[in-house]
Amino acid sequence: MEEKESFLKQKIDANSPNKNIVPITTSIESDGKLSIGGCSIEELVKKYDSPLYILDEITLRNSCRAYKKALEKHYPGKSLPIYASKANSSIFMSNLVSSEGLGLDAVSEGELLTALKGGVPNEKIVFHGNNKSDKEIEFAVRNNIKVIVDNDYDLERLEEISNSIDRDLEIMIRFTPGIECHTHEYIRTGSFDSKFGFGIEYLNILFDRISKTKRLKLRGLHAHIGSQIFELDPHKDLGEIMVNVILDAKNFGHDIEKLNVGGGLGIKYTENDDPPSIDEWVKTISTSVVKACKKHNLNLPTLMCEPGRSIVSTAGITIYKIGAFKEIPGIRTYLSVDGGMSDNPRPITYQSDYSACLVGNPFNINTNSKNKYTIAGKHCESGDVLFKEIELANCKTGDLICVFGTGAYNNSMSSNYNRIPRPAAVLVCDGEAEIIQKRESPLDLLKYDVLPDRFIK
Repeated sequence: MEEKESFLKQKIDANSPNKNIVPITTSIESDGKLSIGGCSIEELVKKYDSPLYILDEITLRNSCRAYKKALEKHYPGKSLPIYASKANSSIFMSNLVSSEGLGLDAVSEGELLTALKGGVPNEKIVFHGNNKSDKEIEFAVRNNIKVIVDNDYDLERLEEISNSIDRDLEIMIRFTPGIECHTHEYIRTGSFDSKFGFGIEYLNILFDRISKTKRLKLRGLHAHIGSQIFELDPHKDLGEIMVNVILDAKNFGHDIEKLNVGGGLGIKYTENDDPPSIDEWVKTISTSVVKACKKHNLNLPTLMCEPGRSIVSTAGITIYKIGAFKEIPGIRTYLSVDGGMSDNPRPITYQSDYSACLVGNPFNINTNSKNKYTIAGKHCESGDVLFKEIELANCKTGDLICVFGTGAYNNSMSSNYNRIPRPAAVLVCDGEAEIIQKRESPLDLLKYDVLPDRFIK
């Protein structure tokens, strides 16, 4: 049968990796098998076992550089892209983005500590969160990390801390600009009805309150309107709204030096996805801010943005090994793999779609319309399904499946459901593979269990 067209044959955009389904270094070897970063995936699984997370260094660095380059090209003022580490937090990722000149956004003491251990400079870290603990806020202040105030509770505690240490604290505030985006309901954060940030109608009261504090200095604004966004117009509107808020803050004596427009740029998970390029997204927001500042005769603030998914998602793949098959005549064939919702909870949580292929037969040679499989995870949940009716070539127990676009929110949202250990993660580049996360063992899962003495016989 004639070889079928595949997304693997699509032209790769090295300047904007978010527009690709596959990592930049994806290739098919002479034996017809898939490789990433010059490394045979089959050999990686032999060495590191499966399931296995793989990150492509070239794709990661190109994504970081695309944001830096676009900001330098389109924004005439100072700028700083900040990696939203919730997408994939590790000492390695912190080190890599820092080495490319990016800052980092953290939402917990764990992410803050990871960033510092990875070498991110304190002054390039921002601390988010809608329910920061006293311990977390104190950790951030002690380490000279700028706190983004999300609510009145944050403000009260920061005021108390600044007075107790008798030191000025520079803060930013997060507000909801009320912009709706066509994205999943659970990850839409820019509307008025959101757990994040101050309502825009409350800002003048807030500005007045901050101006009356002794030690808090309002230096920046932050807004974020959602995730996996393919539209540019909402970000054009966001820039103008944020500049107008700068004017309002100025009326209360606040000198806003930093404008953080959040992140949210989408990536290409499937062939139906068509996200804007990184350059287009940055150009849109930069042009909007510059135009609004000129209109109101304002100095350009430092422009910050917080890409997460569009930095790391396309760089990551996950490899599974096929186990059991179950055919229900006239309905479907289930193909089970050795992972699932514990290493990728997004399909069961968000009904997220991905692209995949067989490692040993990536182009689906000799496939036909009958080879459609529902790929099920191994967890004790009927909803643990990674793909519904995906078309693959003939496959068998022991074959490997590669799922693309798993660099973001897979490892970081992973769990030990059913007491299943988390996978290992490796970095590939120029034919070399290096471990960046060790595989957990079943014994590791018992490490923090405690049996009370009275139950021990």
